[in-house]
Amino acid sequence: MKKMLLTTVLALAVAAPVLAADAYTVDTAHSEVTFQVSHLTISKVRGRFKEFEGNIQVETGKPELSSVEFKVKAASVDTADPKRDEHLKSADFFDVANHPEFSFKSSKIVAKGKDLYDVTGNLTIRGNTKTITLPVKVAGPIQDPWGNTKVGFETAVTINRKDFGVSWSKAMDNGGLVVSDEVAITIALETAKKK
Repeated sequence: MKKMLLTTVLALAVAAPVLAADAYTVDTAHSEVTFQVSHLTISKVRGRFKEFEGNIQVETGKPELSSVEFKVKAASVDTADPKRDEHLKSADFFDVANHPEFSFKSSKIVAKGKDLYDVTGNLTIRGNTKTITLPVKVAGPIQDPWGNTKVGFETAVTINRKDFGVSWSKAMDNGGLVVSDEVAITIALETAKKK
């Protein structure tokens, strides 16, 4: 009996770090996912995604045990131009009929300084998956006026869209492209701790 009790206590002690992790979900009303590309090499076009969700497991003091999962609905793209948005949803770009979501799932998190982390994981766009590292800045935790625990996460990264099978463009007479290959992405999330 004592041996069984000791085994149970040891098992709980080993599991304690996992059980201690705090779960946070994205508050979409106070978050944003935006992007920017060069157009005709002389201007910038900006857009956003209106539908996304995410879950973050935070192990305080042990970032290597924390994790991130994030998904974006590709069809929720909004560039303030309905005709352009429809083109982005087509097979020329996101091909939302066959690939309705973009996703990111972390595989490694490393502390880089006070409230700064490198979050490495797999980014999947249009069915193509690449490993990238996101520099993430964390703010909080804080208590909001309603007693909820909130944490902010912010990152910015530039990717080459062709790495993910998004290759449509047209060449111009000067040799430039209508749409740049590089896409600057910014994600700012306010998350709420699950009760």
